[in-house]
Amino acid sequence: MLPLVALVGRPNVGKSTLFNALTRTRDALVHDEPGVTRDRNYGICRLEEARPFVIVDTGGIAGEDEGLAGATARQSRAAAEEADLVLFVVDGREGPSALDDDILRWLRKAARPTLLVVNKTDGIDSRAAIAEFSRYGIADSLAISSAHRQGLDHLLDDVLARLPEEGDTEVLDNDPERVRIAFVGRPNVGKSTLVNRILGEERMIASEVPGTTRDSIAVDLERDGRKYRLIDTAGIRRKSKVEEAVEKFSIVKTLQAIEQCQVAVIMLDASEGVTDQDASVLGAVLDAGRALVVAVNKWDGLSQYQREQTDGLLSRKLSFVNWAEAVHISAKHGSGLRELFAAIHRAHRSATYKFSTSEVTQAMEIAYETNPPPSIRGHVSKLRFAHPGGENPPTFVVHGTRLRNLPESYRRYLENFFRKRFKLVGTPVRFVFKEGDNPYKDKKNVLTEGQIKKRQRMIRHVKRNK
Repeated sequence: MLPLVALVGRPNVGKSTLFNALTRTRDALVHDEPGVTRDRNYGICRLEEARPFVIVDTGGIAGEDEGLAGATARQSRAAAEEADLVLFVVDGREGPSALDDDILRWLRKAARPTLLVVNKTDGIDSRAAIAEFSRYGIADSLAISSAHRQGLDHLLDDVLARLPEEGDTEVLDNDPERVRIAFVGRPNVGKSTLVNRILGEERMIASEVPGTTRDSIAVDLERDGRKYRLIDTAGIRRKSKVEEAVEKFSIVKTLQAIEQCQVAVIMLDASEGVTDQDASVLGAVLDAGRALVVAVNKWDGLSQYQREQTDGLLSRKLSFVNWAEAVHISAKHGSGLRELFAAIHRAHRSATYKFSTSEVTQAMEIAYETNPPPSIRGHVSKLRFAHPGGENPPTFVVHGTRLRNLPESYRRYLENFFRKRFKLVGTPVRFVFKEGDNPYKDKKNVLTEGQIKKRQRMIRHVKRNK
């Protein structure tokens, strides 16, 4: 277990920038707009040869108890209460504010070890900046500039000197046995609510306001003896609807989460069916080649007639991904979670199955003998052998001749045949066709002296017989 350090402060004082600097990542979304960070974001600081520790980035405490601002403040306070050390981050350029005073009063009531970090001191007198906060009575204070990485070495030394050898914090590990699941979809379909229901706590801020989640937040979980990493992502909207720069960065984070996951759970609103926005999200998952499970949320609010109509609509509009399982759930009440995880397991098992060359070649031979390719302009493609080319998604490399003439219908036949033979569920299947080079393609047929004389005799013989 590693000790935990929490970054706490009012909005737009540079907590996310400091988080990225200490973790040497770009996991936290950074923008000049106040209130970009809302959920808790955990990372590990491994600068140089220093002892590692967990650091948590929190949203700014704006002094409100209602709405999104109140939910963000509760997340920040929860992080501070579980931390071994709190870094109280303030703005050295603007000086003390009423919000800083309120946060300090709360930290004193919480009785957590606190270090005052005066940020944004580049280009100004750092001693004068610290002196402005002297009335807070915090002896442990330090001036830094997280954007320019100034003072981070001294900050790291001070933090390590105050941390215990061990803490009670679970660390995000890179266990290959851990199933990485990304919950994606358009805004306000219940992704954060579902993650909170699975975790059994209010880990993510869930609100009826679309676009509440902005960062991609990863949380590790162990359920029924299996390990998972749940990634809550921001909702993806069509490009024409995206105007704010923060939302553009959030979409980039979501696309990165799709690339890094093993199984993508796309959430749909049962009351609205499949919209154009849902189709764009599906396109991103298919482009990444990730295993797919369709979670139809808010199923409990439909009547029997509405459920039948919704099922018919889904089967028609999702016919191009008919290999993906659809599960009816209610993120609010927790119904359907067992079926959802069963579908995730089947999709993950299919996407990460390790094939052998012999079984792939045998399947290709049976498919070829059962239904040979059609003749195209008098030429027939020949499939000689095949071998696995990768996993997640399962990729098969087929070698043969005249494969460029292989029609699209036959490629779909091979995909369906392999999917049925190996019982692949919930994952796309890709084929790579490679033709062997003709060894005599660039060689010129040069006649020998005897062949030249024979050719001349044949020409003379033909001329005499005319």
